[in-house]
Amino acid sequence: MSQSLLESISEKVSQLRSRRPKAKKFNTFGGVFTPDVLTILGVIMYLRLGWVVGNAGFLGAVAIILLAKSVTICTGLSMSSITTNIKIGAGGAYSIISKSLGLEAGGSIGIPFYISITLSAALYIIGFTEAWIRVFPFHNYQLVASFAWFCLLTISYISAHFAIRIQYMILAVIAFSLISFFLTPASPDRELVLIGNFEDAGFWKVFAIFFPAVTGIMAGANLSGDLKEPRRAIPLGTMSAITVTTVIYILLAYMLTVIVPQAELRDNQMVMVDKAIWGWAVIAGLMGATLSSALGSMVGAPRVLQALAEQRIVPFHSFFSAKTRSNEPRNAVVFTGIVIEIFLIMGNLDFLASLITMFFLITYGTLNLVVFIQQSMKIISFRPTFKVPKFIPLLGAFGCLIIMFLIDIVFSVIAITSIFILYFWLERRGLKQTTGDIRGGLFLVIAERVSRFAMKFPRHQVTWKPDLLVPIDNPKVWSGPLLFIRNITCPSGSIFAFTVKNRNIKQTRKNLEDLILPLKNGNVLIKATIIEDEKFLHGAKLVIQTLRASTFSPNVLFLTLSNDESKDDIIESLVAEAVKQKMGLSILRQHPRIAFGMQKTINLWLRDKSPNWHLAMLITLQLQLNWEGSINLVTVASEKSDRRRLTHFLERLSDQARMPSMTNFHVLTGSFKRVLEDAPRADINIFGVGKKLSFDFIRQSTELTKSSCLFVRDSGEESALV
Repeated sequence: MSQSLLESISEKVSQLRSRRPKAKKFNTFGGVFTPDVLTILGVIMYLRLGWVVGNAGFLGAVAIILLAKSVTICTGLSMSSITTNIKIGAGGAYSIISKSLGLEAGGSIGIPFYISITLSAALYIIGFTEAWIRVFPFHNYQLVASFAWFCLLTISYISAHFAIRIQYMILAVIAFSLISFFLTPASPDRELVLIGNFEDAGFWKVFAIFFPAVTGIMAGANLSGDLKEPRRAIPLGTMSAITVTTVIYILLAYMLTVIVPQAELRDNQMVMVDKAIWGWAVIAGLMGATLSSALGSMVGAPRVLQALAEQRIVPFHSFFSAKTRSNEPRNAVVFTGIVIEIFLIMGNLDFLASLITMFFLITYGTLNLVVFIQQSMKIISFRPTFKVPKFIPLLGAFGCLIIMFLIDIVFSVIAITSIFILYFWLERRGLKQTTGDIRGGLFLVIAERVSRFAMKFPRHQVTWKPDLLVPIDNPKVWSGPLLFIRNITCPSGSIFAFTVKNRNIKQTRKNLEDLILPLKNGNVLIKATIIEDEKFLHGAKLVIQTLRASTFSPNVLFLTLSNDESKDDIIESLVAEAVKQKMGLSILRQHPRIAFGMQKTINLWLRDKSPNWHLAMLITLQLQLNWEGSINLVTVASEKSDRRRLTHFLERLSDQARMPSMTNFHVLTGSFKRVLEDAPRADINIFGVGKKLSFDFIRQSTELTKSSCLFVRDSGEESALV
């Protein structure tokens, strides 16, 4: 009885789920080609192409068209390539960039990209209003713009599919308007003006005003989350739209040149209406194109905003990321509509066109750069089914950057600076991405290629920096001086820590990670690992031998000496291995109570005839840099008669080594062990150590000096005089 009841309930639940409205998906023609074409053949074509031809002439206009198209062709090819390699999500260009360069880069580009699409909608509504006022000159301009805005907002709020169905009808109207213009009754007998005089504006200003005409290639990609097969639809639909619209623009430029005088082209924005066989058809096409372009932007922009909100990139992300069951981001739609109305009240057609140009160029340039980086990395995961040569994304990226600065240097600097500010702001927020990106791999590739180049050159003492190898006996109880190690290596050094275990590996790994976490958080370059071996000494020797053959090999073995004398043999063996591998040596004996005191004063003990002082002096300088303290150079004279000579020795050495100004000289007289008690008080004493280690003396030194002590031996590859 209970079993049949459960089956009945399960069946009812399945029926209810099946009745839920499923989000419909667009095909290539409806989801990519149509919105792309309708956005490209928009307000600029009807209201500004004649002005472009009037200033630039036919060849000048063709150059502007092809230059603008070259940017979008490169971007379209790059976008087509990368969308056949990754599963693109909602947000189009934002999704591509964030999945490649991380959420910070995606967000810093995605926010301006969203603004540019929103501005585009305002631009298209202004174009529609200008056409309407031409037919009905007594209507109120602002009232017409606001009414058009309200109608478009209502359509985009209802459903993206409703908007797409309307765009099919508008596409037919635009096609009819173009036929009406090409059937012009005007006689094409005018002499062709190949190069214009650019009387109203220079080449790059004309280019900036025209460029929004070609930015429609993202209209389909912005709906990437609503496409059936985005990997197939975006490449096919985008490149088809670019090809078709390029041909149309060049044919229109030719017709305008041969049938309309240059002066009229510059002064009459409605020249296509006046010259068409049916002027009303061109007006209908203008209204339809501007409305469809605005509608495409008002459908696409909220989806970019919703995608940004899903990753918590924008404020109020919970509100903007909300969707209906039919996949409609209505909160984002309403907010975008409000922003568009604000720009409609403030906006100017040419000003908005220039502003949109900058934002789109940044987006396109970054998109091309992403593809070029992935091609250059030669990683196995980048295997798009639609492949393009490397020069195409490189040309697209540099082309966008150069064109930006040619149009307006000041605004370009402001725009790029804004991108970096957004990036660092997002980076500080600690965004977390569920999918991976290529940033880590990118820097690894760079490091590998640089290391190959560096291997061609011998290492020199002038490039020496402290790269410490730190064996850790037991990470759980190790009381090693983490802050002291950090002060030796910062700002340019590194640390490689390891331990040797053959049981409880998982717990040991956690203990090791917890131990080094403060150094990682302190921006120290540190790596740590566990060597699985039964004997600590055997495993440690393997680490030393292996790492010395690596490109970024440690150059100083850092050891600590405890009270446990049973470990002295292990330390002695490690020291012998370090000498064999030509590594520097440092053995720390930390004072059990005082530790490193106030971390201000350093005593560096020197002998006038000893060659073993370079590493000790370099470590002293590192500590002084991080402690911001003072240095005492100390030496011992067996006789008072030697004091003057040894003082001169310390002064000369200090001058040659370029010691800081806060360096004092002390020549002490007497036996070495006795003068240790009379030495200047310091937070650490640093000594050179000979070939023979005296562990008894190292342990006694902390009590004699009442401070921690560091014993150092050169490897021969350091120099404090370079």
